[in-house]
Parts: sequence; C-alpha cells; structure tokens
Amino acid sequence: MASEGKFDPVSGRHTTGHEWDGIAELNTPLPKWWVYVFYACIVWAIGYWVLYPSIPTLDGYWQGTLGWHARSTLETELVAQKESRKVWTSKIEKASLQDIVKDKSLLNYALAGGKATFNENCAPCHGVGGVGAYGFPNLADDVWLWGGTLDDIYQTIQFGVRNSNPNSRQSEMPKFGDGILKPDEISKVADYVLTLPKGGNASLPGAAIFAENCVACHGATGEGSKDVGAPALKSGVWLYKGTKEAIVAQVTAPKHGNMPAWSERLDPVTIKQLAVYVHSLGGGQ
Repeated sequence: MASEGKFDPVSGRHTTGHEWDGIAELNTPLPKWWVYVFYACIVWAIGYWVLYPSIPTLDGYWQGTLGWHARSTLETELVAQKESRKVWTSKIEKASLQDIVKDKSLLNYALAGGKATFNENCAPCHGVGGVGAYGFPNLADDVWLWGGTLDDIYQTIQFGVRNSNPNSRQSEMPKFGDGILKPDEISKVADYVLTLPKGGNASLPGAAIFAENCVACHGATGEGSKDVGAPALKSGVWLYKGTKEAIVAQVTAPKHGNMPAWSERLDPVTIKQLAVYVHSLGGGQ
C-alpha cells in the first residue's frame, strides 16, 4: 500500500501517495500565477457571453446585453467608406464618359475602381486583363462584336447580351443545319470562311453559298456587323476556335453566348468606371 505524503529526497518534494513499481507520483501543484490567470479567463469568458452574441438558442442566439454584432459594424464602415469616396463618385456620376477620360484625376480613380470591379465580376469569364477564353470575347484586342467605343462598351455592360432585360443586345444566328443548308454545302462554306482572313477565295464553291446566306450579317468580305453582333470573320479572331470542324459545328448548330445586364447588379457610377477600364485594356476604339 502506498504511503501518503512521502518525502522524495531526489526531487525535494512530497509525493501524492501513489506508487507503481517503485515509481512515485510527485505532488507538484500548478504555479499560483497560472491558476489565477486560468480563473481570470473563466471570469472573462462569462463576461463575454453576457455582453456579446455567444450562445445559440432554440429560436436564434443570445444577442448580448450590448446589442453589438459584426454586421452593424460592417454597415457602419461601408457607409463611412461611401462617404469618403463621394467627392469622386459624385463627379463621375455627373460627368460623361468622354469627360472622365479627359480628366486625369477622374480617369485614374475610374481605372482603379473599374479594375477592382472587373476582377470581381468579369474576370471569371473574360480572364484577368480581359484576355478572353473559349466562348468569351477577348477585350484586350481591337475586334468587337458590338463595338468598342466608350458608349458601345457602356451599353453592353449596362444591359448585357441575350438576356431577359428588354434593352439587352439581341441577335441569333440561324441553325443552317436544320434544313437550310446541306452538310456538303456547310462544308464548302466553311472552306471559304477559312480564306476570309487572307482576303477570301472567290473561286471556291462556298463563296456563292456565303454570298447567298451569310453576307446579310457578316458582310461581303466578312467584315462583320456591330449592329447585330455578327463577328468579323476576316479578322481571324475566333470565339469558338478557327478550325474547319469548329466552323462547321457553328454553322450547323451555332452556340449563342449571353451576358448579364450589370445595371441590375451594379450602380451607375460603378458601371461607368468599368466601361472606362475595359476601354483602356488596349482594344477600345
């Protein structure tokens, strides 16, 4: 049976009275400062639970006697941030897009705000810096489906493309594979379209088919039409790749991309800044 309170000459401490195979357990209490800090933490935690939101309840949570929550702090900070920017946003709101570009201070502010908005909302589709991707236009080149002027870009951003907004840009390419053209005719017109970046080859059988079915939208030389969003086929810039197989697929059963109306999500000042930024990427007209 173990003896209680036995003095251990090696450590200079008493034991707890527990001993196993000759190994005694020393009675080494926690330092008083540590115990006091532990008790203080308990008191602090209880006070925190009382003052701040902390404990879940059956119908919500304990909101604390102070009535504080992170959302109210965020709302206050957002209001303060908005007020601090008002000196600039009010000017942008009143200025035209052309006036913003001419004013160096407004331009720099608009570019900074537009870049942040672009990275948050547009980069997932158009890529960082507007480099584009398969099915999403490259905004950094000088080839535009709906025009690359400041006003053109502003309208496209504001109302979008092929969405439910009544002011959105609308166009649709027919499914030539649904009885309009035969498969061999589609193949021939694809061969001709591939020559358009080099000026076109009028001797190809597809030239006549193109003139009869495609010129109305894409133009006689494949220059495209910004009025209906018809791509400039002679540019050599392809939204869905420029191989014959891809062109045949697009003529047979065309893909039609869409873009949201950002006026339904962003305020007018932000849209102006975004238009100025996109215009500055390198391809603005």
